[in-house]
Amino acid sequence: MRDKAPETYEEKLAQLQELRYEAIHAGSEAAVEKQHAKGKYTARERIEKLLDPGSFQELDAFMRHRTSDFDMQKNRPWGDAVVTGHGTIDGRRVCVFSQDFTVFGGSLGEVMAEKMCKIMDLAAKIGCPVIGINDSGGARIQEGVVSLGAYGDVFIRNVRSSGVIPQISLIMGPCAGGAVYSPAITDFIFMVKETSHMFITGPEVIKTVTGEEVEFEELGGAMSHNTKSGVAHFASEDEDVCLEDTRYLLSFLPQNNLETAPRVRPTDDPLRMDPELDHVVPDNPIKPYDMRDVIRHVVDDGEFFEVHEHHAKNIVCGFARLNGYSIGVVGNQPAQMAGVLDIDSSAKAARFIRTCDAFNIPIITFTDVPGFLPGTTQEWGGIIRHGAKLLYAYSEATVPKITIITRKAYGGAYDVMGSKHLLADFNFAWPTSEVAVMGPEGAVNIIYRRDISSSPTPDTRRQKLITDYKAHFANPYAAAERGYIDDVIVPHETRPKVITALETLQTKRDPGPKRKHGNIPL
Repeated sequence: MRDKAPETYEEKLAQLQELRYEAIHAGSEAAVEKQHAKGKYTARERIEKLLDPGSFQELDAFMRHRTSDFDMQKNRPWGDAVVTGHGTIDGRRVCVFSQDFTVFGGSLGEVMAEKMCKIMDLAAKIGCPVIGINDSGGARIQEGVVSLGAYGDVFIRNVRSSGVIPQISLIMGPCAGGAVYSPAITDFIFMVKETSHMFITGPEVIKTVTGEEVEFEELGGAMSHNTKSGVAHFASEDEDVCLEDTRYLLSFLPQNNLETAPRVRPTDDPLRMDPELDHVVPDNPIKPYDMRDVIRHVVDDGEFFEVHEHHAKNIVCGFARLNGYSIGVVGNQPAQMAGVLDIDSSAKAARFIRTCDAFNIPIITFTDVPGFLPGTTQEWGGIIRHGAKLLYAYSEATVPKITIITRKAYGGAYDVMGSKHLLADFNFAWPTSEVAVMGPEGAVNIIYRRDISSSPTPDTRRQKLITDYKAHFANPYAAAERGYIDDVIVPHETRPKVITALETLQTKRDPGPKRKHGNIPL
């Protein structure tokens, strides 16, 4: 600051330019160089790459911390340790905050939280997505309990905006302790391989308390949280990919819960019929195939943006388009664990379905499920409760719901995977599908146990009974007779059939009963 207050307009203008320069260069050159050396961009560079060129409008660049303890009054950079403002992505308004690791290590204090809360409040008020770029050493110790209260102020805004506006978190550095709970409440979490980390307690604390020795990357790196914990939804190779994928994700989402996602001009013929679909499902009922191949043959231009790609691979979730409309896709994955449902896959799909429903995105389900995974690990781990999450999510969703059964749909897993009984709007089946309580072998072993054991040729008798059971029950027609299947379709007809169903459901209204909220079995 100058010793003498400016008097003329020119002096005041010069002061403004000087202070703005100081705010933009709040971090030292050495700190910026260190950030770049780690393969990381600065807070402002990230915003510039994320938003449309020239669209960023910064707010609160002149806020400064108010702490005097520990001689903090001697270092009061303009803007504190976060850059906040709004801009556009593909011409659509978004709000953003980007934590600045070059200032106080990005640590969160009272003023920094005030800036974050203010931009989150603006996003909620105007109904636009909010993107938080996290790169922080945690709570600002010099501010003591005030910094902890500041985290709470952020959390409450995450909760109030949940299901109202899209909230996206980009982890582009450390994110530890209480700081991880803000991203955890948001809709999507991106992490960058090797340079971003999330954990409640770090390796040193873990070693002291439990004796375990673990490295940062193994404990809370991008792949750990994308594969093991499922905390993160995306793992990016570098920050450029992360920022570009964030822009792409937003193209599938609406601005808020009162709008629908933008429809793009379709470049793929809605009447296209792909003959390759007729040969995707193998004749051998236990031979695997990749459900993503089915999805890509059906959706526009074969583009499928997978969510949680590395976690619970026995189910696939992601975004795509049909005739230009944004859709959410859920599909069992026969190429992983035969597509069986377990704890992780149930929770993964349930969370994705609820996200789609909150933001008015139709749900297309591709079913090929042999049942729930048996065993003590699953039962004691709460497969009943976690499987009920998936059932609850499908039942609760009021967006258009369309299901295609490609092969197996057995037992309770048939019910859970977007069946007509859970209020799906249109249910189609391929002629290769089987809707039954269980597979032919298991059913025959139970129903005809005594018949087989008393037969002089039990193996021959069993095989004869299995063949008869398949002829009568291992098909979609028993379900179609009851109206549980709306139509049995030739696989190559799937795309035009689903598009017609989707367009029919554009005016769907399903208000449901009035209540404060349901009590999902968390």
